[in-house]
Amino acid sequence: MFRSAATQLVKVARGSMGLTVPRLGAVAAVRQSHGGPVETDEEFDARYEAYFSRPDIDGWQLRKGMNDILGMDLVPEPKIIIAGLKACRRVNDFALAIRWLEGVIDKCGPKKPEIYPYLLSEIRPTLDELGINTPEELGYNTPELALKSVWED
Repeated sequence: MFRSAATQLVKVARGSMGLTVPRLGAVAAVRQSHGGPVETDEEFDARYEAYFSRPDIDGWQLRKGMNDILGMDLVPEPKIIIAGLKACRRVNDFALAIRWLEGVIDKCGPKKPEIYPYLLSEIRPTLDELGINTPEELGYNTPELALKSVWED
C-alpha cells in the first residue's frame, strides 16, 4: 500500500514539473555532450596577449579582458601581465595598472610567497620602463588607518 502511494506521488510530482521520461533523457543527453575544441595553454596565452596588444583597445575592452582573466581559476603568465600593463599605458590609465597588479597578487592566493616574487622578477623591467610602481612601493599592502592590535608589542 505504501509503495503504490509513493509511486503515485512521484508520478504526480513529475507530471506537475513537466519532467516526463522522454524529457529526462533529453536533459541527460545535453549535459553529457561536450565536443568543443580544447585550447592549449600556449594558445590561451597568445590569445590574451594579442587581445591586450591591439593598438585600438579602449578602456572598456581593457577592463573586460582583465576582468575575464581575473575571473578564471589561474594566475596569468608574465607575458599576459606585461601586455596588460602596456595596454594600460596606451590608454593612459595608471590606476587601472595598479588595480591589475593588485588583482594578480590576489590570484596568487596562499602561494603568494612563492609565485609573486617570480612574477615580479619577470615584469620588473616593464614596470621600470613604464614608470609603474608596485602596490607595495605605493604602500597599498598595509592599511593606512589600521589600529595596532592589542596582542602585538
